[in-house]
Amino acid sequence: MVSLPARRPGPDGPPPPTRRSPAAREESRAGWIAISPWIIGFSIFTLGPMVASVYFSFTSYDVLSSPQWIGLQNYENLITNDPIFWKSVRNTFIYALIYVPLHLVTAFSIALLLHQVTKWQSGFRTLMYLPAMTPAVATSYVWLTILNPNDGWINRGLRALNLPAPLWTIDPMWTKPTIVLTGLWVLGGAMVIFLAALQSVPRDLYEAAKLDGANAWQRMWSVTIPMVSGVILFNLTISTIASLGVFTQSFVIFDSRGGPENSALFIMMYLYRRGFEFFQMGYASAVALVLFFIIIAITLVQFRLSQRFVYYDNE
Repeated sequence: MVSLPARRPGPDGPPPPTRRSPAAREESRAGWIAISPWIIGFSIFTLGPMVASVYFSFTSYDVLSSPQWIGLQNYENLITNDPIFWKSVRNTFIYALIYVPLHLVTAFSIALLLHQVTKWQSGFRTLMYLPAMTPAVATSYVWLTILNPNDGWINRGLRALNLPAPLWTIDPMWTKPTIVLTGLWVLGGAMVIFLAALQSVPRDLYEAAKLDGANAWQRMWSVTIPMVSGVILFNLTISTIASLGVFTQSFVIFDSRGGPENSALFIMMYLYRRGFEFFQMGYASAVALVLFFIIIAITLVQFRLSQRFVYYDNE
């Protein structure tokens, strides 16, 4: 019997399998070893608790006893029989609607000013970034002193000018602006990202706009903002997620009670109260999962709407 030679794949067939060189396999192995601490840490401290939280949200669990499966009862009570939860959702949304636009405008404005600075540039940038490196608890206590309704620095100045002094931490109408002020000055991260984006805008675009007779405002509106629109979307998304998870400032200033008439009770504070004060871990896990889906929904809406307004160089 005559053996026929093996058929080779044609030009349209699958390519022959290639064997990786020992050097490539060694490099791949070294890469997996290098990132293994992160993978282990993520699995233990992030992924594991997330999966456990999803399971606990369907149980009645008080930490001291074994969780008891109750199905969707936590979600039913949360949505239909818990007005305080909806109060915390409303407070969080109002805070986000105030904080996020102010944060973006302030960070972008400071980045524009720093972009124009030529003398002592590094010093000014470091000075503006310092608040981002200060612990949130420490800054909250500082602002609690500054905004004290009786003898705080701001109210002293307002009274000296014969202006009305708000009851920052007492009046329910002023509690959310108080939290906004305590978080607004920490703009280092967004400012640095905006500054990097501004430095990457081609100078010839500004020169062309000047030749067309565009003034400074027109150049910013027609050149700067479109060229950094992707970064604006990034900072918008990050700021929105951070504002929906606000906790530290309100907890330090008003503790877990959420201020007068629960006016500063946010979702994360309500989650903390249910889980670590009442030991209703199953219910707190349900709150956390609802917050997670709220963040996902808002982020998807932002990305969907951004398709009309965001410019990318590769388009």
